[in-house]
Amino acid sequence: MAHSAPAKQKVVIVGAGPVGSLAALYAAARGDEVEVYELRGDLRDPATIPLNFTKSINLALSERGITAMKQSHRDELIDRVLADSIPMSGRMIHGRTDGKLWEAAQAYDVHGRAINAVDRGTLNNAFLDELEQTPNVQLFFNHKLVGADFRNNRAWFERRSPGASPYDKATEVEVSFDLLIGADGAHSASRYHMMKFARVDYSQEYIDTLWCEFRIPPSSDQQEFRISPNHLHIWPGKEHMFIAIPSADRSFTCTLFAPADHYGSLSAASHPEKALIEFFDTNFPGVCPDLITPEALHEQFTANQHLPLISLKCNPHHYDASVVVVGDAAHAVLPFYGQGLNAGLEDIRTLFEILDRYGVYDDSNGPTSPESRRDARRRALQAYTDQRAADTHAINDLSKQNFLEMRWGVKSPLYRLRKSVEETLTRYVPELGWQTQYTRVSFSNQRYSEVVQAVRRQGQLLGMGLGAAALLASVTTVLVGVLCWRRRPTTAGMVSPWAALRNVWREVRRTLL
Repeated sequence: MAHSAPAKQKVVIVGAGPVGSLAALYAAARGDEVEVYELRGDLRDPATIPLNFTKSINLALSERGITAMKQSHRDELIDRVLADSIPMSGRMIHGRTDGKLWEAAQAYDVHGRAINAVDRGTLNNAFLDELEQTPNVQLFFNHKLVGADFRNNRAWFERRSPGASPYDKATEVEVSFDLLIGADGAHSASRYHMMKFARVDYSQEYIDTLWCEFRIPPSSDQQEFRISPNHLHIWPGKEHMFIAIPSADRSFTCTLFAPADHYGSLSAASHPEKALIEFFDTNFPGVCPDLITPEALHEQFTANQHLPLISLKCNPHHYDASVVVVGDAAHAVLPFYGQGLNAGLEDIRTLFEILDRYGVYDDSNGPTSPESRRDARRRALQAYTDQRAADTHAINDLSKQNFLEMRWGVKSPLYRLRKSVEETLTRYVPELGWQTQYTRVSFSNQRYSEVVQAVRRQGQLLGMGLGAAALLASVTTVLVGVLCWRRRPTTAGMVSPWAALRNVWREVRRTLL
């Protein structure tokens, strides 16, 4: 007797950014009827204003994000995105010593692997073009999620016509679904409505740092990059830093990160342009006027918004069998590890792997009833939260820690020593499986929580090794001293060398035990 095909699920996705778009491709590939609702207008339209009022922020695409995209089996999509990306093989640290400018490259990886600078608009356009060609996906722009009932699987959206006045009455649309995936960013409406049903532990933090965007144009004569295009450029400072990421048009998208009071004092100065130029000359030597003219620097500082940085955690990431939040809606992270996009895309790969594992799409044993499928989905979403919450909390913490490393640690001799030792172990003793934290995060698909554990173990071993080396050096020094003492007559009042050695050993035992 032939089995009938299982009823298709209806999946509603809120948010048409890269994470929501990838979720739509995964669901569509499994036969779901997919509807994508986006608050803004079509992101491919140059007139559409991004929610943060900036258009040129570059993104870092690394192994996790690429792996997640590959598993959508859309080769043309991946080729298009990577063709327009720029590989960055490491950091380029900038500074000035004794009046002379210098720069020092720090490779990300001993094997020469690179992360990819990707334009946000290029990425969005590639995804939306792909979705538009997928027959079981529908796109709805200018739709705002205003209500949801996750017990009865209903959602309500306000639909506004493009260009409509805020005072015009919006049309409300009711939508039913089997599963709603919230991919609508840090200020997620999906999460807000989910928290009315689920007991969600939620924390949100704004760090005392604002960011402002700048631009280094290409050279005026040859239209070439003004500085190396294959590095992420950093001008570090104790409290602030300036970074530059290459763009396909041979410019650099730059970001100033600084405490809020720095922005306030610069804006309130009696001569703001002069104060800004002096601030840059003191803290970010070589930027102005060499790369950005004083006029352009002041214009961009004044015109571009000074925006906050938010990080958030929540647990669980789902409610029952009906809703799950992904990407920044579940775990907005600070940008200092370049993992916001990658973690969000990895969410989708992980989510659908678990849905597959729990048989949500498995019809090999006959027809799947809506009830059995809902039960499988409920168990799968719980498993997803159990696994993913730990990982997203881990990358949230790692991103905070990397801010300190980027703005100050990269210049520290201790940081350079540890990096050198770890890279030497990776290169020459590969059987140890030793990898730097950055390599594990950016060039592998190892779970973030496992990265933290592995790096902690490596740190303990490295500390023990360096401690043993220091102890050996100390003991050697003492023994050499003993030999020298034995050749000299003992002077009254001097401590016997053997007594000194016993004291040293006693102190070592006390420290170790």
